[in-house]
Amino acid sequence: MHQVADVEVAKNIMDANKKLADKNKKNLEDKGIFCVDFVGAIGSGKTTLIEEIIDNTDYKIGVLAGDVISKFDAGRIEKHNVPVVGLNTGKECHLDAHLVGHGIEDLPLDDIDVLIIENVGNLICPVDFELGSHLRIVVVSVTEGDDTVEKHPIIFKTSDVVVINKVDLADAVGADADKMVDDAKELNPDIKVIKSSLKEGTGLDEIIDCIDTAMKN
Repeated sequence: MHQVADVEVAKNIMDANKKLADKNKKNLEDKGIFCVDFVGAIGSGKTTLIEEIIDNTDYKIGVLAGDVISKFDAGRIEKHNVPVVGLNTGKECHLDAHLVGHGIEDLPLDDIDVLIIENVGNLICPVDFELGSHLRIVVVSVTEGDDTVEKHPIIFKTSDVVVINKVDLADAVGADADKMVDDAKELNPDIKVIKSSLKEGTGLDEIIDCIDTAMKN
């Protein structure tokens, strides 16, 4: 009986979240805003990548920075002179559509054409929670180990783009970046895979091109 009850409660939560996510997406589309959800573990390089996108595009960007304590990443992004709202999840290990909806209300939507959501730093909890984005990009660093992709299959199956980041460190940590590429493509043949080293300046243009292409489709 307890198992049945647990399943029903989980289904109700996910159904409610999906309705709120759809509402978020419609609210953004009514304002002509394209939304990108960045997911990835702590240390994968999400925040740095978002900073590079801000500095190397002409998008009018707004950011929702989600974390257990969001002031750290939000503070970094704020230095790039873009509107940013920190979303504190407290004990929760993911953002949900309800929290994102409140964050959207606090942004100057008339001055934004791209909304970037930085999700909480892990590869498991955000999987099932749609937020209202148009594109999901998962960032994974070679320093997490080249078996990270195959250990977390669902996030890669539900993402549109995967960035294999910090490939300049692959030899130093004994990781095989090409294995990570192959694992991602095996899990999701439709996923776009980009190898990146922001330190060496590789991959960023391709990531921006993916966002450009998705915005036009």
